[in-house]
Amino acid sequence: MKSLADWLFGMIPILYLGLLSVISLYGFHKVFTVWRFYQHRADLVKPLYTFETDELPKVTVQLPIFNEMYVVERLLGAIAQFNYPPEKLQIQVLDDSTDETQQICQQQVRKLQQNGFNIDYLHRTNRQGFKAGALAQGLKQATGELVMILDADFIPSASILLQMVDYFSDPAVGMVQGRWTHINRRYSLLTQVQALMLDGHFVIEQMARNRSGCFFNFNGTAGIWRVRAIEAAGGWQHTTVTEDLDLSYRAQLQGWQCVYLPHVVVPAELPMEMNSFKSQQFRWAKGASQVAKKLLARVFRAKLPLHVKVEALLHLTNNFSYLLLLALVLLSLPYQIYVAQHSWPYNFLIYFPIFVCTTLNLVGFYWVSQRAQAGPLSGWQLSGQLVLLMSVGVGLSLNQSLAVCDGLIRTGTEFIRTPKHGIIQNSEIWTNKKYRGAKTWVLCLEVMMLLYLLVTILFALYYTHYLSLPFLLMFLAGYGYVFVLGLFQRR
Repeated sequence: MKSLADWLFGMIPILYLGLLSVISLYGFHKVFTVWRFYQHRADLVKPLYTFETDELPKVTVQLPIFNEMYVVERLLGAIAQFNYPPEKLQIQVLDDSTDETQQICQQQVRKLQQNGFNIDYLHRTNRQGFKAGALAQGLKQATGELVMILDADFIPSASILLQMVDYFSDPAVGMVQGRWTHINRRYSLLTQVQALMLDGHFVIEQMARNRSGCFFNFNGTAGIWRVRAIEAAGGWQHTTVTEDLDLSYRAQLQGWQCVYLPHVVVPAELPMEMNSFKSQQFRWAKGASQVAKKLLARVFRAKLPLHVKVEALLHLTNNFSYLLLLALVLLSLPYQIYVAQHSWPYNFLIYFPIFVCTTLNLVGFYWVSQRAQAGPLSGWQLSGQLVLLMSVGVGLSLNQSLAVCDGLIRTGTEFIRTPKHGIIQNSEIWTNKKYRGAKTWVLCLEVMMLLYLLVTILFALYYTHYLSLPFLLMFLAGYGYVFVLGLFQRR
């Protein structure tokens, strides 16, 4: 009779293959999303009709601000260029700042008021509800039937309102979302990887979901809401740290139509440093898991087509794949010990699915996102960036797994903003700026993961498991890159 230790040892390949199978589902979902993208990419969504100038609805532009001294003046300058009838435009600066940003905002608001703009400065000291609370507070004083939301680091074009507002000629439309682009994508390897990740979302996922009739999400900025849709869906709520995703799903569950406009591009600034990037990714992963906990049951109870429910499940649980990936990394050493007792074909049968079901699927997904927008990168440049993207994705698995678990356990908690520095050119330096992403105890865990992977690699070398080395080295490179930049990054 086998002992408990023997039984657990024999379970290693079963657990390994089980994790691979579930991860593969998310990988194949990426391929299916690309297929839907190509199926619908030629579909043009047109407004019911174009408003005449005197028919244009009144719009309130909300600018939620918290300690954004380097970018807020740039944002207000862009707002001042809007070519929308001034009598139908209200601007709200929703400033929760605790630093010099207050004085900058007040000064710029006074200038715009003197130039005839209908602009209000609203300052809160308690930050209750964080961004969701600021938006809800501003909505009480909003005079527009539509409300556009723009974060501080975005640079909207003068024509953005006219590009988007006609879609609200359909009374069933509750929200319209534009596509983010990246003003500093070439600043560093880190910003290039972030741009690739976001392009996959905005070029492929948002288009595929919306055009196929599935739920998609408002991205917190660069979009317009119908005020009546916000109110009908229950208003802005701060029970999650992704109030935008939460409201999007609640509005669509209420029957409101949402429209994605990939041709309406709004440039924004990417985080410059690893700790800021990790903090942003942590918030997004945590918020998505909170929304899944809050709304998935409602989605499955609703009278919706099955494919809409399945897409919502995969959308809201997408970050769970990081948790599975982390479990796979932790099983890598026990698996090396187990496979040492077997011949190389057994090893091949385990690692080949990793390559096919995860690596190629993800690489293909992001490759298409770049080719679909005629990116200037050569094939070799793009290939190199995709390898780095894969490594960074593995390196983030610990950070994101903690975020998912935190989101499933806790409701709400503090909204931690992503520091922005107002830097565009490669020659500019951000290290002399005031804002920084905070270092956390996660760095200690990342060191432990690095040591664990080093031991695993040494074990694989000793037993000549060379087929596993490319994957283990990618895991090591990803954790090393994320840890080193998080600890020592200067530029």
